[in-house]
Amino acid sequence: MSGREDHPLLFLDIDGPLLPFGDGPQREPSGATTDPHLTRLDPRMGPRLAALPCELVWATTWEDEANAHIAPRLGLSPLPVVHWPDPSDAHEREDQWYRLHWKTRTLAAWADGRPFAWVDDGITGADQNWVNARHPAPTLLHPVTPSLGLTDEDFAALDQWLRALRAFPRDPQEPETTRPTTR
Repeated sequence: MSGREDHPLLFLDIDGPLLPFGDGPQREPSGATTDPHLTRLDPRMGPRLAALPCELVWATTWEDEANAHIAPRLGLSPLPVVHWPDPSDAHEREDQWYRLHWKTRTLAAWADGRPFAWVDDGITGADQNWVNARHPAPTLLHPVTPSLGLTDEDFAALDQWLRALRAFPRDPQEPETTRPTTR
């Protein structure tokens, strides 16, 4: 593999991780905006996210609006966007049985065998267990406290995990299409 396919993915939710909400401490407003919700966006997050050794992907209900309203405020170029399919009745029943986040199945499919990290305020151990059992590459499902958003500790955990992927040896007997990839 070459190019972007060599990088692990980092699926980013917006509400909670980048736009904190709730009763806990929140960031000070970062400047004037017509949308008061967006005042919680910290523009220093953009360079920190861009510095991570991965391909950033929006995994949010904002979908394409993330590139119109969030990426420019963070100083990021437009990112790939996960578009959410309508769930099937069978998947909804299975997801409720497993207690999965509604994004889990789609993100694992979108990653298509690539290593990925996912930051969201709704992730549980059930999601990590489901992904571990079905996804062939390393994954990190990293829950974020929605009242705090991404913290220094969260960035440290993501950076450490992403950089550790470089240490995974590749098995020359494993087909390229299923082999976990690292930079």
